[in-house]
Amino acid sequence: MAYKTILTVLTAKDHISHLEAATVLAAREDAHLDVLCIGADHSNAGYYFPGAAPYVYQSAIDDATKRAKDLEEMVRNHMSGTSDIRWSVESAVAQTGSISSLVAMQARFSDLTVLGRPYGEGAGGDLEVVIEAALFQGGCPVLVVPETGLPAEPPRHIMIAWNQSAEAMTATRRALPLLKQAETVEVTLVDPSPSGPERSDPGGALTQMLSRHGVRAEIAVLARMEPAISDELIRRAAEIGADMIVMGAYGHSRFREAILGGATRNMLKKTALPVLMAH
Repeated sequence: MAYKTILTVLTAKDHISHLEAATVLAAREDAHLDVLCIGADHSNAGYYFPGAAPYVYQSAIDDATKRAKDLEEMVRNHMSGTSDIRWSVESAVAQTGSISSLVAMQARFSDLTVLGRPYGEGAGGDLEVVIEAALFQGGCPVLVVPETGLPAEPPRHIMIAWNQSAEAMTATRRALPLLKQAETVEVTLVDPSPSGPERSDPGGALTQMLSRHGVRAEIAVLARMEPAISDELIRRAAEIGADMIVMGAYGHSRFREAILGGATRNMLKKTALPVLMAH
């Protein structure tokens, strides 16, 4: 498997950093970059004066349309000097409740979605919705990149947050193109249960599978010392000088749609490393 279609989604002009990261990755992987610019309509007023509703709705749609077109123009200007990758851009307007379905449809036919961190200064609420849609509805792995972006070279040291779950297995499979290029890969387990599916050899079957793909993987089993497992993983990533974390993405049901679970949310809030997630 290789990343041949990479998607990124912009909902605000300050999301230019993850457009740059997606461009770097597309160049590295010789992939086609799809850019989706969304003008989000957040109008949801509780009341209107009689006869005013149509004008208010139209004004909100007009504003969202302008934002979408401005984003598309920004992308075209940014990418105009980029001759070493194939790319395309389109813009769309969506109300808050329909952003998910729009992103999911694009993500469903992509190999990887590259997005910025959904938490922190300037992140905005739309980015979290976009990540959830790509992961849970689109079934696409998501690479969440920090504000510093991605280096031109592939990550040399990758940590796999392994808890023997189906989500972690999916994330590992989807990360194989990057794992094969890494110098070292650590399969990290935090306080694994002796009654887990791998019993007395947690991580053993995974490292064997990875080695058959040419991945140089080792196992590290850690005692839990931090209040949250995500804190323990972040500490370990810093200790070994990891350039990227691979982990399963977990969610909770909300009106039949998943939202990011606490462990996933905590990891994205605290780590400054790129995180590749899949569900």
